[in-house]
Amino acid sequence: MMAPITEGDEMSRVPQIVELTSKKLIGMSLEMSRVEDRTAVLWQAFMPRRNEVRNRSSDDYISMQVFPGGPGQLSDPVARFTKWAVVEVDGLDNVPEGMASYTLQSGTYAVFEHKGPASDLSTFMYIFNEWLPNSGTYELDDREHFEVLAPGYNARDPNAREEIWIPVRRRNQPPMAVDSR
Repeated sequence: MMAPITEGDEMSRVPQIVELTSKKLIGMSLEMSRVEDRTAVLWQAFMPRRNEVRNRSSDDYISMQVFPGGPGQLSDPVARFTKWAVVEVDGLDNVPEGMASYTLQSGTYAVFEHKGPASDLSTFMYIFNEWLPNSGTYELDDREHFEVLAPGYNARDPNAREEIWIPVRRRNQPPMAVDSR
């Protein structure tokens, strides 16, 4: 999913609108909230075991959030959600013990590029406080949110790059229900 980014590229505030086909994923998950962020614990558990996942269809990693209460819970820092550390695969057979499979739904996404450490929330602030309310065309949809991380991604690196995938739908279009089969 991740397109190569060359040195010197500027981060664009204009998202790419992508129609994503469903994706088969395998990895690990933890329930958490923004106040009780356990992302580092999740990735520290998954990364040493990542090579146990067979039939990978990409070298990228995906950090995915599933919000059971829908998009409204994004504004609640104590709302519980499930975070996944996963990789994309060709098939969902042979899931390693202690891992699980997940099918990411198809749908429309606004894809933003972020440059900087994971602790820099400026891109997320821009997306939710500026771009989304002022887009005129799109509103948040009730599907998975995720970030695509290239091999070698380091969350503390000031030059780290990731893609932020935000589920959107055209205004006045009915929401899609999350199906985590």
